[in-house]
Amino acid sequence: MTVETVDYHAGGEPFRIVTVGVEPLRGETILDKRRDALARFDDVRRLLVNEPRGHADMYGCFTCKPNDAGADLGVVFFHNAGYSTACGHGTIALVTWALDEGIVERREGDNRVVVDVPSGRLETVACVEGGKVRSVRFCNVPSFIWARGLRARGREVDVAFGGAFYASCPERVEPGELPRLIELGRAIKSDLEAAQEFVHPLEPELRDIYGVIFWQPDPGEPRTQRNVTVFADGEVDRSPCGSGTSARLALLDGSGELRRGDELRHLSIVGSEFRGRVVGATEVAGRAAVVTEVEGSAYRTGRHVFELDPDDPLGTGFLLR
Repeated sequence: MTVETVDYHAGGEPFRIVTVGVEPLRGETILDKRRDALARFDDVRRLLVNEPRGHADMYGCFTCKPNDAGADLGVVFFHNAGYSTACGHGTIALVTWALDEGIVERREGDNRVVVDVPSGRLETVACVEGGKVRSVRFCNVPSFIWARGLRARGREVDVAFGGAFYASCPERVEPGELPRLIELGRAIKSDLEAAQEFVHPLEPELRDIYGVIFWQPDPGEPRTQRNVTVFADGEVDRSPCGSGTSARLALLDGSGELRRGDELRHLSIVGSEFRGRVVGATEVAGRAAVVTEVEGSAYRTGRHVFELDPDDPLGTGFLLR
């Protein structure tokens, strides 16, 4: 097996884009293609995510055709436990790559790029200055509050949808706290899912708690928060988490802590930054929802050719946490 990738990071979170070595994904929709990726190419996901070629916090994607001619790109995201329904940092990196590689025409100023992801269709705008993509902002699928004040591990937890379901819980967010937060995130996810189902009212494949967002306010800056998201199988998002930012925006809008149009400065555990805002109101199956916009930047980190020796006893690898 030989697979080629181009790697980026957005806010410190890796994103490995498969460019060679995988046949086109089959299916009429992105969700169909997501099922096909699981059925036919999960060995490739494991090869690229697992050690010794990856690590427990690796993230990546298969590119594919969009649902129809209304979009420029399609994408299926993957991580250490499988295939996610949304990925904000990955969307920012993917659009940057598409413009860098000429897959979508790049010009000075604002560049509109439409991306079909498993949770829906995303309108994005990439800002190009001096021939370089400086930032990408995406208008996310409708985000909404699922429930407030749920109990898990003795804590009150709020759950919101931002392309996936995220639980939010205030905690101290520092690198030294990560081992504790990883275990706490796993436990909160387990408690919540044991107590009830979390299923999108319009698409049953968008289900379950994807991530647990631990956040802390900035005492001097009311519109600044620091967070870390623990998702999948104890995976830690180094970025501020794009779709998680949308979930946080829904909660902050619902409580009145953030006025519509005001910018949330969302910082990650490594100090990187996304900027987000609520730009409109909508509804999902009769449930009040908001339209959010999230912006960040991505940077290329390398090109790779990965190989699997058929005699390698470790095969597609392993994960250590």
